[in-house]
Amino acid sequence: MVMFDPSIFDNLKVAVENLVYDLDNLDGAVRVTGRDDRMEMSVMSREFAIRFVRSGNEAVTAEIGLAASLADLAAELLEQKEAQPGCTIRIRFYMEVGPQGEECAVIQSLLEQRWPDQSVSQTLSWRYGDETKHLSNTAEVRFDRKIDEEQMEDLPGLLEHVVRTLDELTALLDPKGR
Repeated sequence: MVMFDPSIFDNLKVAVENLVYDLDNLDGAVRVTGRDDRMEMSVMSREFAIRFVRSGNEAVTAEIGLAASLADLAAELLEQKEAQPGCTIRIRFYMEVGPQGEECAVIQSLLEQRWPDQSVSQTLSWRYGDETKHLSNTAEVRFDRKIDEEQMEDLPGLLEHVVRTLDELTALLDPKGR
């Protein structure tokens, strides 16, 4: 009988998911608003993302995402010695900003201070005909290296840092805490 050995991706996905759902179900600190768990058949890759807001304030949504390519999955399953399989991780924050994106410089500065060793970018979009004239801002923090099970014990600290950043962005964009 052959035993199924979960992949690095599966183990990290379950760990992230459990940590976030604990903050939702046990602590009530956040509310999970969505999750995606996909296998991209065209390139045989895996992607996972979980989105959440602070309980009682939906001004900013945080998302933690994991991805593993076919090369990573194959290297792990085939136990290729020279390869270093793992997952990429990204953090996204979704929020609305004013019609000129005037908050973006402050958001960029905040994210670069909180995540100094990571790549930070923002993408603005709007819905044609939207009377409010607000822009949707997706701020992304990308990690320049892969992670694997060796970093499993770093995940609670990462989630704590994401929640702190979520709080700071919320305070910046919604100072009255609506």
